[in-house]
Amino acid sequence: MWFVRLVAVVVNPRQRMKMKNILVLCTGNSCRSQMAEGYLNHFAKGGAKVYSAGIETHGLNPKAIEVMKKDAIVISSNTSNHIDEYRHIDFDYLITVCDHAKENCPYFPTKALKIHQNFPDPAKAKGTEAEIEQQFILVRDMIKTFAKAFAAKHL
Repeated sequence: MWFVRLVAVVVNPRQRMKMKNILVLCTGNSCRSQMAEGYLNHFAKGGAKVYSAGIETHGLNPKAIEVMKKDAIVISSNTSNHIDEYRHIDFDYLITVCDHAKENCPYFPTKALKIHQNFPDPAKAKGTEAEIEQQFILVRDMIKTFAKAFAAKHL
């Protein structure tokens, strides 16, 4: 008598899909795009490769690093990159997080779905240290909400 043994293989739905490439673009790649990269990586749970860049490079803003760390997202090892560094990557999504970057981005050849969401620039906040930190936290939380919704819809 012959017996056939069936083995069920469970495949994670994310493994069936191509890894998505996401570029988050801002003016200086120091605050908003860095925070968005951190949250998108968190909410993508390995389902995407997230990059961030600027149309200029200003270096990471220490306050952005600090407020992200307070929400258990570490971006301190990120680098401030120029958009030209990523011309060779086939992006699925290009997310601009400030009007200035959207309006002044140099030609960037891509078939990516372009999504724009303007966030205030916390680096321009004025006031006491506490008031400036509150502005960073406010923008961080706005970006977190956006990133969570983006990941739920697209990833």
